Amino acid sequence: MKNIYLIAVFFIGIVATQAQDLKWHTDVKEAIAIGNKEHKPLLLFFTGSDWCGWCIRLQKEVLLTPEFAKWAKDNVVLVELDYPRRTPQTPEIKKQNNDLQQAFAIQGFPTIHFANGIDKDGKVNFEGLGSTGYVPGGPTAWLAVADGIIKKK
Repeated sequence: MKNIYLIAVFFIGIVATQAQDLKWHTDVKEAIAIGNKEHKPLLLFFTGSDWCGWCIRLQKEVLLTPEFAKWAKDNVVLVELDYPRRTPQTPEIKKQNNDLQQAFAIQGFPTIHFANGIDKDGKVNFEGLGSTGYVPGGPTAWLAVADGIIKKK
Protein backbone atom coordinates (compact mmCIF):
# COMPACT_ATOMS: atom_id res chain seq x y z
CA MET A 1 0.00 0.00 0.00
CA LYS A 2 2.86 2.32 0.85
CA ASN A 3 4.39 1.78 -2.62
CA ILE A 4 1.12 2.70 -4.36
CA TYR A 5 0.96 5.89 -2.31
CA LEU A 6 4.55 6.82 -3.22
CA ILE A 7 3.92 6.17 -6.91
CA ALA A 8 0.78 8.33 -6.83
CA VAL A 9 2.66 11.18 -5.12
CA PHE A 10 5.45 10.88 -7.69
CA PHE A 11 3.06 11.18 -10.65
CA ILE A 12 1.15 14.07 -9.08
CA GLY A 13 4.49 15.83 -8.62
CA ILE A 14 5.37 15.31 -12.28
CA VAL A 15 2.01 16.70 -13.42
CA ALA A 16 2.35 19.75 -11.17
CA THR A 17 5.90 20.36 -12.38
CA GLN A 18 4.85 20.24 -16.04
CA ALA A 19 2.17 22.88 -15.49
CA GLN A 20 4.63 25.09 -13.58
CA ASP A 21 7.19 24.91 -16.41
CA LEU A 22 5.10 27.27 -18.52
CA LYS A 23 6.44 30.78 -18.96
CA TRP A 24 3.77 33.44 -18.56
CA HIS A 25 5.12 36.76 -19.85
CA THR A 26 4.01 40.04 -18.34
CA ASP A 27 5.85 42.30 -20.82
CA VAL A 28 3.81 42.27 -24.02
CA LYS A 29 6.64 43.63 -26.20
CA GLU A 30 8.91 40.78 -25.09
CA ALA A 31 6.11 38.28 -25.81
CA ILE A 32 5.55 39.77 -29.29
CA ALA A 33 9.24 39.37 -30.12
CA ILE A 34 9.12 35.71 -29.05
CA GLY A 35 5.87 35.09 -30.91
CA ASN A 36 7.26 36.56 -34.12
CA LYS A 37 10.49 34.59 -33.80
CA GLU A 38 8.64 31.30 -33.14
CA HIS A 39 5.73 32.08 -35.52
CA LYS A 40 3.16 31.62 -32.75
CA PRO A 41 0.20 33.79 -31.77
CA LEU A 42 -0.09 35.36 -28.34
CA LEU A 43 -2.56 34.07 -25.78
CA LEU A 44 -3.45 37.20 -23.82
CA PHE A 45 -5.00 36.20 -20.47
CA PHE A 46 -6.86 39.14 -18.91
CA THR A 47 -7.37 38.16 -15.26
CA GLY A 48 -8.06 39.40 -11.78
CA SER A 49 -5.82 36.84 -10.12
CA ASP A 50 -6.53 37.71 -6.50
CA TRP A 51 -10.25 38.45 -6.60
CA CYS A 52 -11.96 36.98 -9.71
CA GLY A 53 -13.58 33.64 -8.90
CA TRP A 54 -14.03 32.60 -12.56
CA CYS A 55 -10.37 33.47 -13.28
CA ILE A 56 -9.23 31.27 -10.42
CA ARG A 57 -11.54 28.50 -11.62
CA LEU A 58 -10.15 28.75 -15.19
CA GLN A 59 -6.62 28.53 -13.79
CA LYS A 60 -7.40 25.41 -11.73
CA GLU A 61 -9.52 23.60 -14.31
CA VAL A 62 -7.53 24.41 -17.46
CA LEU A 63 -4.43 26.61 -17.29
CA LEU A 64 -2.65 24.57 -14.62
CA THR A 65 -3.25 21.19 -16.25
CA PRO A 66 -0.66 19.08 -18.10
CA GLU A 67 -2.94 19.01 -21.18
CA PHE A 68 -2.89 22.79 -21.37
CA ALA A 69 0.86 22.93 -20.72
CA LYS A 70 1.59 20.60 -23.64
CA TRP A 71 -0.79 22.45 -25.95
CA ALA A 72 0.55 25.88 -24.97
CA LYS A 73 4.19 24.94 -25.54
CA ASP A 74 3.34 23.82 -29.08
CA ASN A 75 0.89 26.55 -30.09
CA VAL A 76 1.11 29.93 -28.32
CA VAL A 77 3.16 32.45 -26.37
CA LEU A 78 1.51 33.04 -22.99
CA VAL A 79 0.88 36.56 -21.70
CA GLU A 80 -0.73 37.28 -18.35
CA LEU A 81 -2.37 40.70 -18.05
CA ASP A 82 -3.37 40.90 -14.42
CA TYR A 83 -5.65 43.42 -12.69
CA PRO A 84 -5.17 42.50 -9.03
CA ARG A 85 -6.74 44.30 -6.10
CA ARG A 86 -4.22 43.32 -3.43
CA THR A 87 -1.05 42.31 -5.28
CA PRO A 88 1.26 45.26 -6.03
CA GLN A 89 2.39 45.93 -9.62
CA THR A 90 4.92 48.29 -11.11
CA PRO A 91 3.53 51.48 -12.67
CA GLU A 92 4.78 50.28 -16.10
CA ILE A 93 2.88 46.98 -15.89
CA LYS A 94 -0.28 48.77 -14.64
CA LYS A 95 -0.12 51.22 -17.56
CA GLN A 96 0.57 48.49 -20.13
CA ASN A 97 -2.29 46.34 -18.81
CA ASN A 98 -4.75 49.25 -18.68
CA ASP A 99 -3.83 50.28 -22.23
CA LEU A 100 -4.37 46.69 -23.44
CA GLN A 101 -7.66 46.42 -21.55
CA GLN A 102 -8.88 49.47 -23.49
CA ALA A 103 -7.40 48.33 -26.82
CA PHE A 104 -9.15 44.95 -26.59
CA ALA A 105 -12.33 46.45 -25.06
CA ILE A 106 -12.26 44.03 -22.12
CA GLN A 107 -15.59 44.14 -20.29
CA GLY A 108 -15.13 41.27 -17.83
CA PHE A 109 -12.75 38.67 -16.48
CA PRO A 110 -11.50 36.16 -17.40
CA THR A 111 -11.09 37.03 -21.06
CA ILE A 112 -8.56 35.42 -23.33
CA HIS A 113 -7.66 36.97 -26.67
CA PHE A 114 -5.55 35.29 -29.30
CA ALA A 115 -3.60 37.72 -31.46
CA ASN A 116 -0.53 38.21 -33.56
CA GLY A 117 1.50 41.18 -32.44
CA ILE A 118 3.67 43.61 -34.33
CA ASP A 119 6.07 45.97 -32.56
CA LYS A 120 7.09 48.55 -35.15
CA ASP A 121 9.05 51.63 -34.16
CA GLY A 122 8.00 51.20 -30.54
CA LYS A 123 4.30 51.02 -31.39
CA VAL A 124 2.39 47.81 -30.81
CA ASN A 125 -0.34 46.64 -33.20
CA PHE A 126 -2.39 43.48 -32.97
CA GLU A 127 -4.12 41.24 -35.48
CA GLY A 128 -6.95 39.74 -33.47
CA LEU A 129 -7.70 36.06 -34.10
CA GLY A 130 -10.54 35.56 -31.61
CA SER A 131 -11.39 35.39 -27.95
CA THR A 132 -12.87 33.15 -25.28
CA GLY A 133 -13.18 32.96 -21.52
CA TYR A 134 -14.16 30.25 -19.11
CA VAL A 135 -15.48 27.16 -20.90
CA PRO A 136 -17.08 24.42 -18.79
CA GLY A 137 -15.78 20.90 -19.35
CA GLY A 138 -12.13 21.15 -18.35
CA PRO A 139 -9.09 21.24 -20.59
CA THR A 140 -10.54 19.14 -23.43
CA ALA A 141 -13.50 21.47 -23.96
CA TRP A 142 -11.42 24.64 -23.54
CA LEU A 143 -8.67 23.47 -25.90
CA ALA A 144 -11.25 22.58 -28.58
CA VAL A 145 -12.45 26.20 -28.51
CA ALA A 146 -8.88 27.54 -28.53
CA ASP A 147 -7.87 25.28 -31.44
CA GLY A 148 -10.90 26.50 -33.39
CA ILE A 149 -9.64 30.07 -32.97
CA ILE A 150 -5.94 29.62 -33.74
CA LYS A 151 -6.29 26.98 -36.47
CA LYS A 152 -8.64 29.09 -38.62
CA LYS A 153 -5.99 31.70 -39.37
